Amino acid sequence: MPPPVRIAVLGCAAIARRRMLPAFARTPGATPVVVASRDAARAEELARVYGCRSVQGYAAALDAPDVDAVYLPLPAALHADWAEAALRAGKHVLAEKPLALEPERTDRLLELATARGLVVAENVMFPHHRQHSAVRTLVRAGAIGELRSLHASFAVPRLPDEDIRYRPELGGGALWDTGVYPVRAAVHHLGGGLRVAGAVLARGPGRLVDTAGSALLVRDDGVSAQLSFGLDHPYRNVCELWGTRGRLVIERAFTPPADLTPLVRLEDGTGTREIRLPPDDQVQNTVRAFCAAVRARRTAPDGAIREQARLLHAIRHRAHMRSADDPASTGAPYRAAR
Repeated sequence: MPPPVRIAVLGCAAIARRRMLPAFARTPGATPVVVASRDAARAEELARVYGCRSVQGYAAALDAPDVDAVYLPLPAALHADWAEAALRAGKHVLAEKPLALEPERTDRLLELATARGLVVAENVMFPHHRQHSAVRTLVRAGAIGELRSLHASFAVPRLPDEDIRYRPELGGGALWDTGVYPVRAAVHHLGGGLRVAGAVLARGPGRLVDTAGSALLVRDDGVSAQLSFGLDHPYRNVCELWGTRGRLVIERAFTPPADLTPLVRLEDGTGTREIRLPPDDQVQNTVRAFCAAVRARRTAPDGAIREQARLLHAIRHRAHMRSADDPASTGAPYRAAR
């Protein structure tokens, strides 16, 4: 059996504590060896739980000879810089989404990884869940006829005011957080060739970032995707694929718990059929896939990352911001605060 991929975690974010470190620890072929933080005490406390060592500062983890790969659960605005630093230090990279805030930077990171024979991956987990594989199989089998459109929404209730997703200088905003999921769903299920036909970003009262948005994507053949996302909504987590003969619905499309029995609903002219699938752990599946790519040195760039980056940029460029603080706003093209 090959040795496990030795992983350093850069930062003590909630997703690292609650999801990724437990997954690294329980997945055969992976092992956490370092937790790095600007706060030495926080790093030490978290590292102790997993029997690994702690270091103060992210650069120290990149210098460690016993680290094969790094996981980056940092604020979105920091992903690209630390991903580049890790690649230049000879480490494989698993970064939280988005990998970078500009498509050009995304391209450069993917090219750097390829040039150095390293893997760079984005921690978008839902494509690794069996329910999305099942839906793609049903679509290919003609279960809903000719695929015409995708409708996807991901929104969460209002966050605490101090949450980093409300801070523009850290890459905050709904588009770069909850918006990534429906955009990636469109890429995953509809493939390439999508373009942005229209988009809106809305800013809640007192906010400096977008807290809600929607987008219409289209392909030259008329297939479309209608997407919505937000940070101050009732919880919404759904993906639907519509065809000429029916519709497929995934109710917990993006963040299903590992113990959930997934339900895919098929609606057609004969009625509604519920397809129940075995529970699946998309977090562990993602870790397993990343480690397999590292061991096999599968360094070819992920086309979905490029396409997602292009569409996110196009949505932001095309969007017109509406502010709750100024109902009479003209909807001038939105530009994030820097």
